[in-house]
Amino acid sequence: MSLDNRAENVLKNLVETYIQEGQPVGSRTLSKLPALGVSSATVRNVMSDLEELGLITAPHTSSGRIPTSQGYRLFVDRMVKASTLTQAAVVQLSERFERETDPETLLAHASDVLSDLTQFAGVVVLPNHSIARFHQLEFMRLSESRILAILVTEDGRVQNRVLPTAGSFADNELVAAANFFNHRYKGSTLEEVRRLLVRDMQKDNDEMHQLNQAAMQAASKVISEEDASSKSDVVLSGEQKLLDVPDLCQIETLQKLFDAFKTKRDLLDLLDRSMKADGVSVFIGEESGYSALGECSVIASPYEVDGKILGTLGVVGPTRMSYAEVISVVDITSKLLSQALSQTVRN
Repeated sequence: MSLDNRAENVLKNLVETYIQEGQPVGSRTLSKLPALGVSSATVRNVMSDLEELGLITAPHTSSGRIPTSQGYRLFVDRMVKASTLTQAAVVQLSERFERETDPETLLAHASDVLSDLTQFAGVVVLPNHSIARFHQLEFMRLSESRILAILVTEDGRVQNRVLPTAGSFADNELVAAANFFNHRYKGSTLEEVRRLLVRDMQKDNDEMHQLNQAAMQAASKVISEEDASSKSDVVLSGEQKLLDVPDLCQIETLQKLFDAFKTKRDLLDLLDRSMKADGVSVFIGEESGYSALGECSVIASPYEVDGKILGTLGVVGPTRMSYAEVISVVDITSKLLSQALSQTVRN
């Protein structure tokens, strides 16, 4: 949408004033702002044009104007510059991640941090293990007929399974089998490993050592069980803070929103979209495609381990929010979480 400089300046100041004060903004209020420097009549004419374009609207007859979702979108795309956190704030935030070393604790911690800093709901989508990358598999003999299989992914997660065996294997044989398996599949996603295992196990036993065949069968069981039980989930923090947001005080609005939090399906779908984005994504109001989020904005960013995207994190709040600040918080939190998770894997 094309706006001249005057119209763009009026929209920018109207949105910023409404975000700060939470009340419909009139032409007289805007005309007094030094950043505009035009008469009330001129502002009124420009606001009329903006309203015809669907960028602002009057919530009540004879009231001032508020931004529409389309108006917020134009504001975010053209006029918002992410605020820069002070060096002291970044250091303080970084220290909150440095205290944790467990990957699952770090993911939950990121959700808490987002909520604490924005006073909205913080959300983190946990990695789907089908897209997590295989790092290594270890076998440990527990008895003559049982082994412990230890699966480690590149995001630092560890899963254990006790498996029965058809025969008895010595410790050095289990090490050899694990080395064979790790050399063959390291770096592949669990979904890729699962498909490759199906293919490789269809080969004749004569083509593959019996011990390696047994290792593949054991690994297939571990990965299949992990794939079935570890679908992506969402960690939410601070949902109750939205109860104190005046813009979301309607019972029907809150009920729809909390139902969406409970089922998580819509939220997962929305956040999954941001995994393919370069940097921070902003979904405003009905843009999300879900009625439950019609009065909300969702700001999200992917997080990664050593350059490989694993999931997303973000903030759910009202459409009337300080976009510059929240975008900055989401951006720096995703970077700090990525650094912390990468460090746990290297260690």
